Amino acid sequence: MSRRDFTIAAASCAAVLSIPIGGTIQAAQNASVTYFNARPGSRSRDLAFDRDGMVWYCGQRDGTLTRLDPSDGSLHPVSLGEGAAPHGVILGPDGAMWITEGGQNAIARLDPETDAVDLFPLPTEFARANLNTGVFDHDGVYWFTGQNGVYGRVDPATGKLDAWPSPGGPGPYGITVTPGGEIWYASLAGSHIARIDPATAQTIQFDPPTPRQGARRVWSDSHGHLWISEWNSGQVSVYNPADESWKQWKLPGDGPRAYAVYVDERDMVWLTDFGANAIVMFDPESESFTNYPSDQSGANVRHLTGRRGEVWGGESGNDRIVRIRFGDTA
Repeated sequence: MSRRDFTIAAASCAAVLSIPIGGTIQAAQNASVTYFNARPGSRSRDLAFDRDGMVWYCGQRDGTLTRLDPSDGSLHPVSLGEGAAPHGVILGPDGAMWITEGGQNAIARLDPETDAVDLFPLPTEFARANLNTGVFDHDGVYWFTGQNGVYGRVDPATGKLDAWPSPGGPGPYGITVTPGGEIWYASLAGSHIARIDPATAQTIQFDPPTPRQGARRVWSDSHGHLWISEWNSGQVSVYNPADESWKQWKLPGDGPRAYAVYVDERDMVWLTDFGANAIVMFDPESESFTNYPSDQSGANVRHLTGRRGEVWGGESGNDRIVRIRFGDTA
């Protein structure tokens, strides 16, 4: 079988975890977890959905973008080129999959209909950008980050790529767009978040309250609040641009390391915790956590995304894709 289903029992999670700072642990209820096998040795990580509901994931180690059919677990790999090492992927308004392709230091566009791959190389002054993630703004322009101190954009209408050095130095990592159209990125090495002005491409930096917290990824909720996974501090924080306020919560257990963050359609916040080898759901209203530990050690889920009733991630350490279904879809 290419996939395995696990229904989380009510008492299966809380027994091995201590009470977190700022919240209580709840056992996972009314949810089901399914694991799909990825290509062996692929280091499956960031993923996205195409218009047909197929899942495309980055094989950072085997240089592919691979299509997973959730109905039967079948895989369709597409090579992105010699030396490819894709990191992030997102569906574009043109129906194509757009990839931060660190191995070739380029943005890649893959046509799901034909498997054709187009590359948009970065300028020579950004030869080792260490490309990370990308997002489309409300005008259909693709914005991306590079951890070695770069951010940029590609206009799909013209194919023109622009890139700039990040004022805060190395670190740009996760990126998001708010319902109001604002573009924000998180800086892991810089321990801050920054807003990009799409008209001028200038940035404004905002510092979370915890010093050197390691802001890794960022995701907007439906109100335009920015949720940040803090790698060094093991916290999840939220910033409200309207009143410039911050709140933070420590993840459950000893030594949490918050990597990925995703906000679902209910404004529930999902994170991955390398310390607990788990995916964690945080309820902002009750300030409580629900933990979904992996059934294998070393899962290392580096990215989360989702669609109605579902959260998906790539277990880069186990070459698997994980899906959590909640609510009625469970």
